[in-house]
Amino acid sequence: MEFNSIRLKVASPEDILRWSYGEVIKSETINYRTQRPEKDGLFSERIFGPTKDWECYCGKYRRIRYKGVVCDKCGVEVTRSVVRRERMGHVALATPVAHIWYLRNAPSKLSLLLSVSLPKLEKVIYYAAYMVVNVNEDAQKEAIAQIESEFKARKKTVKDEGIDVEDLKEAMSEVKKRVEGLHVGQVLTETEYHDLASRFGNVFEAQMGASALKRILERIDLDKFISELKKEITAGVGGVAKEARQMKRLKIVTSMKKHGMRPEWMIMSNLPIIPPDLRPMVALDGGRYATSDLNDLYRRVINRNNRLKKLIDLRSPEVILINEKRMLQEAVDALIDNAVRGGSQQTNSQRRPLRSLADMLKGKQGRFRQNLLGKRVDYSGRSVIVVGPKLKLKQCGLPKKMALELFRPFVIAKIIERGLAHNVKNSNRLIEATGPEIWAILEEVIQNRRVLLNRAPTLHRMGIQAFEPLLIEDFAIQLHPMVCTAFNADFDGDQMAVHLPLSDEAQEEAKNIMLSGVNLLKPATGDPIVVPTQDMVLGVYFLTKIDETAKGAGRVLSGIKEALFAFENEEIAINAPIVVYRTIVGKASGRLETSLGRMIFNEALPKEWDFVNEALNKKGIVKLVSRIVEEFGSDGGPDYLDAIKDLGFEYVTQSGITWGIDDLIVPEEKPAIVEEASQAVKAVHEKYQEGFLTASERKARTVSIWTDARAKIAALVPKALNPRGSVFSIIDSGSRGSWTQVVQVTGMKGLVQNSQSETIELPIISSFREGFDVLEFFIATHGARKGTTDTALKTAAAGYLTRRLVDVSQDIVIREDNCRTKEGIEIFREDGEEIDHKFSDRLFSRMPAEDIKDGKKILVKANEVINRDIAKTIEEAESITSVKVRSPITCKTLYGVCTACYGYDLGRNKLIAKGEAVGVVAAQSIGEPGTQLTMRTFHIGGVAGADITNGLPRVVELFEVRPPKGRAFLAKEDGVVTDVEAKDLLKIVRVTSEGGKKPKVTEYAVPRSSSLTVKIGDSVKKGERICEGNVDLKELFELKGRSEVEREIVRGVQSVYMSEGASINNKHIEVIVKQMFSRVKIKDSGDSDFIAGEIIEKSKFLEINREIKRAGKMPAKAKQLLLGITKVALSTESFLSAASFQETARVLVNSAVEGKEDVLRGLKENVIIGRAVPIGTNYLGNAGFADIDDVDEDEEISGTESVSDEAIKEAVLKEAEEKKLEEGKKEIDN
Repeated sequence: MEFNSIRLKVASPEDILRWSYGEVIKSETINYRTQRPEKDGLFSERIFGPTKDWECYCGKYRRIRYKGVVCDKCGVEVTRSVVRRERMGHVALATPVAHIWYLRNAPSKLSLLLSVSLPKLEKVIYYAAYMVVNVNEDAQKEAIAQIESEFKARKKTVKDEGIDVEDLKEAMSEVKKRVEGLHVGQVLTETEYHDLASRFGNVFEAQMGASALKRILERIDLDKFISELKKEITAGVGGVAKEARQMKRLKIVTSMKKHGMRPEWMIMSNLPIIPPDLRPMVALDGGRYATSDLNDLYRRVINRNNRLKKLIDLRSPEVILINEKRMLQEAVDALIDNAVRGGSQQTNSQRRPLRSLADMLKGKQGRFRQNLLGKRVDYSGRSVIVVGPKLKLKQCGLPKKMALELFRPFVIAKIIERGLAHNVKNSNRLIEATGPEIWAILEEVIQNRRVLLNRAPTLHRMGIQAFEPLLIEDFAIQLHPMVCTAFNADFDGDQMAVHLPLSDEAQEEAKNIMLSGVNLLKPATGDPIVVPTQDMVLGVYFLTKIDETAKGAGRVLSGIKEALFAFENEEIAINAPIVVYRTIVGKASGRLETSLGRMIFNEALPKEWDFVNEALNKKGIVKLVSRIVEEFGSDGGPDYLDAIKDLGFEYVTQSGITWGIDDLIVPEEKPAIVEEASQAVKAVHEKYQEGFLTASERKARTVSIWTDARAKIAALVPKALNPRGSVFSIIDSGSRGSWTQVVQVTGMKGLVQNSQSETIELPIISSFREGFDVLEFFIATHGARKGTTDTALKTAAAGYLTRRLVDVSQDIVIREDNCRTKEGIEIFREDGEEIDHKFSDRLFSRMPAEDIKDGKKILVKANEVINRDIAKTIEEAESITSVKVRSPITCKTLYGVCTACYGYDLGRNKLIAKGEAVGVVAAQSIGEPGTQLTMRTFHIGGVAGADITNGLPRVVELFEVRPPKGRAFLAKEDGVVTDVEAKDLLKIVRVTSEGGKKPKVTEYAVPRSSSLTVKIGDSVKKGERICEGNVDLKELFELKGRSEVEREIVRGVQSVYMSEGASINNKHIEVIVKQMFSRVKIKDSGDSDFIAGEIIEKSKFLEINREIKRAGKMPAKAKQLLLGITKVALSTESFLSAASFQETARVLVNSAVEGKEDVLRGLKENVIIGRAVPIGTNYLGNAGFADIDDVDEDEEISGTESVSDEAIKEAVLKEAEEKKLEEGKKEIDN
């Protein structure tokens, strides 16, 4: 089915009848005797279609030849049974019922339309109060006149009756006021209603329940309503909150009018019933049935509805009818959303709340996330992984049995083609028999086909890669050891899934884009991700490290052949220093001091390279691999990497490196150091006993003494080990472990933390080698348990952050080559220095916005990519303190980014191609290292110690624009610090600024525990920090504007990641920051359809404004917003994307009422409707996007405002007044 967009609207009663194939009258489901659906019941074949293909209920018509015939006996159409998945039914309700979503989801749509508060509305709907639906104005006037004449008549007789005239007058004015105040939509309690109705029943009419609302809503004239609302807003009556409410009402009414909807459709008179195959009923053994909860909920509705109809026919008393009507309303509520109703949820016999229609949609198990965004797929398998040291980089070992199952259709095709069998059934029999010819066919079929391997959790795109399958006899999948880093896999029982791409296009993508040999670089940083690790590193280290004492040291040999001959005859050791004469390419022969190991290693490297004559540890190998990947890419790179892998494995085996307990040597000096520290601690305790130290000082000193002692021991540990011993080699080569671990094993474990992350005063003096005593053992358990718990919690938190990041950035795609903007962002040298983030790393892969010069010399021109060499040159040029580069943040491309503003694709080391989903890559790059970040909030001493957030919570704080813990105060004006006064738990900082007749003094109350960054006499600029801490981004936005906030977010996120040793490229953070600034709030709608106060995507705003300008009309004006990522994801133009993210019900209700259209631009929307995503090989160019003019958006988007909630802080009165003056301009064009 071809369509370009999906629109959501409120369904009219006629729509519901149009969808329906018949009315469900009975609540029966299946006849227990015949096991067939009951007629006119919830599974009726007459309404929903036959249960068996091409067969009616009574069996009169069977077979496909009667296709389309409706049986005259049972009324069932002869067709496929699959129609039971799409045919709907309906229930005609005996009384109108309110749809709970329009009533309960804040802000309540019915409440907004009727201007009645939600609690009052609920009372009316649940038959606890009356609503006035009609007032007879003539009768009202007569009644008032009657009251007055009655009063006059009574006045004459009161004296005789002994009643006070004043009391009578008061009673009269009270009654008069109540009659005068009667208006349509007024809510009356039961007593008020009975009081008024008994005396003035002819004046008004009031009703209970949803029917009352329906009558009022039917009378609303939308045009009149709109013009009244506009007048009220323009008049500006009743403050900001009232105005915000009126804006919301205007938005709803305008949308309804525009899309041809009516407010009374929110009250249902027909209830749709979803197809029976979507709420199945399955027979279990023992004659019992498992059924979907929806069937229970529908049954309750139908039973109550039928009972109500019967009671109405019997003309039952009002009180019984009211009760039944209320029960019907509650039954429909429970069916639509059983969770919203709080205490009165409908439950099954086990007291479990039933899963309603809303529950089927929302949450991780709901329709969106469980079935639409991810589905189970066929042609897949999973198994445990083992290492395949003999594999090439692009290969994986696939168990034969698994491969046969995966490739079964292809094998069957070949069997039939060769005439070994003539149909699928017989082919399957042959396959089950697994003769030798089947394996031969399988070998042939897998030639030139790739399979995908995936290891969960898939945190970035390297978690799924393509390989050439090699058939193996085992049952475990063999994996190349060098791709483990990308998959984060190890061989301790990990499992992986295999998928087979079926179509030719999918196979092409697997070969060219997803093949492991092509994905050598990490998209987050551009560094190689396919690097030798562990055994391979140790093998290369053993091969290239020289042992001066080895056999044959100092021998002079002619070349590698003689050296190998000597080695085979045990004349020299492989790592003995020898002298050889080797012919250097294109040069004379030279004398070379090296070892046989290094010569063997160099044989594996490119011939044209200089001889690598150094001992290689992990770092050295990574450098080497970087160079290989940079020079040879995915064409020659994998061959050299495989050669290094093979050498590593071969020689680590020959080295015989292993370790036993004797290799762990405790330093001899340890007892003396421990004794010295113990004496020092004893002295500190004595001082404490004498009262010279407080408890916290005692603890601090004790901790410091033991920390020093451990540091001394740690320095001695490497010296105690044999430098040629195995433990030293393993650590020194960087293949496994670290010196801190060795220190714990052979030196001293030292101080540990308790579960509150406080250091325990008592140290663990023993090392693991010596063994702990009981107390030490128990002290150590605190930290170990906390570590395990933290890791589990952290994983979930990091996963949730990734999900939000993907959701906010999923529709950012490279849309064009160059947006031709002159703007960019400054990258400052100083920003990276404190966090050890190299200037060159931050410049690499970017395009400068203007020429970069060192003095007069141009290093790189504007709009040319900065490669690694140029980046190094810029870093070495001390005179360059900052560089202005193009950035996704300043890119002018609508609904995406251009190639020039993005620069290189870091995973491929070339310019990014059109159609690349840079948003998703950015989200993965930030989310993937998230699990490495700490979860802790560090507590900094002092009584009211400030908490400085760090690690993962800090990243979330920045991306969600939350007020930070341990906030830094910012100067609100330029000025000079004139006074700092300590007062209780605060420091009062006074800043005096010039202005007006007398200087203005601003006071800042800073917590005493936080350290000031200013002193008396310092001059401060607006927006500068007054004390240490994290900046509140919203405050910074208001004081210093957008570019400062952008810089602060990038710097803040980078500092967290760099401190944990996980680096990511700035451009990924910038893509997310772009989205945080991608919403604007309409200030003045001009000649557009926008409504002042509404929040929309900036791209849409600019696109519509360009169209309006071209038509020579008045463009809209808007204000730039800064929103957190969750807010941005929920305010996206695509309701499918937003509904599948969070708050499903709210998103759907708002979209339906506003008649929202989803143009299916992003990735999620297309996945949900089952289309190929519009990126990569399926990218369709700029279809559906306006041409990009050089438009200065600053004219239309102004100011700064950060919105924390939908509250509208600023009225739009000024604009409205100006608009009044502009005659001939429409206020809002529908």
